[in-house]
Amino acid sequence: MNSSSVSLGIKSIFYIKTFVDLTKARLAASVVFSSIVGYLLAVESFDLNILILLTIGGYCMVGASNSFNQIIERDIDALMDRTKNRPIPSGNISVNSAFYISVFLTIIGIIVLYKINPRTALFGAISIFIYTCLYTPLKPITPLSVFVGAFPGAIPFMLGWVAATGSFGIEPGTLFMIQFFWQFPHFWALGWMLHEDYKKAGINMLPTRNRDKSTALQIVLYSLWTIIISIFPVTGLTGDLKLSIVSAIIVLILGIILLFFSINLYNKMNIKSAQKLFTVSIMYLTLLQLAYLIDKIYIWI
Repeated sequence: MNSSSVSLGIKSIFYIKTFVDLTKARLAASVVFSSIVGYLLAVESFDLNILILLTIGGYCMVGASNSFNQIIERDIDALMDRTKNRPIPSGNISVNSAFYISVFLTIIGIIVLYKINPRTALFGAISIFIYTCLYTPLKPITPLSVFVGAFPGAIPFMLGWVAATGSFGIEPGTLFMIQFFWQFPHFWALGWMLHEDYKKAGINMLPTRNRDKSTALQIVLYSLWTIIISIFPVTGLTGDLKLSIVSAIIVLILGIILLFFSINLYNKMNIKSAQKLFTVSIMYLTLLQLAYLIDKIYIWI
């Protein structure tokens, strides 16, 4: 192997890593997973072509949102320990190059999602607009940005259902609400953990702007709302989105664990408790989606 081949290989790895970091591949993959679960919950038999389109289109839309976000927040990212090594503040990619990638991903994402059906593309476009044009600019201004950001953050789970059916109703609305309420204990736990780091950049993610009892209480309350909406389909009032009693009990147990760690943060009021809640919140959503999916597969069988 000659030196030019080695150099080309190193450059390729560098470009791939930069793209992965710019689009936040791990986050994008979790979002795509939510969409796929939402799709599988809606269908009687899945179409592999639609799953592929949903995966590609979903990644492009999330990747574009994350890339636009890093362009807008490049000066803020440079001030925070958590984000100072991102591609733009570290100098690994120029703002112009990141912008071209963002626009390209947006166009490809909308086209691919439109091939599934127009409503899927519409919700994908709404998601990227709110995240880029509303949530990101509001972050340095008000903690209410978390509320605004919860809307695009809640779209992926319901997007899969819309991709499967081409319509919006009680079923995708319920999936939306599950992920909507879940985001508050999740992101407020993160805001609690990184409060000092965010403060360097003039950002405050906590509802009261402080690590206080009021913020901790709101985390507990939103955890309760998350539990209620997560088991609500067992009532049979959510159309074709159903949940058996056994699965509802499993989801309830997951919710009680989430609530336990929320109350633990309220009682202890420290960063370690927030870190535990943040980790548990990630596990909660993933396991909840798997519980819903396994419940549907059992019905298929």
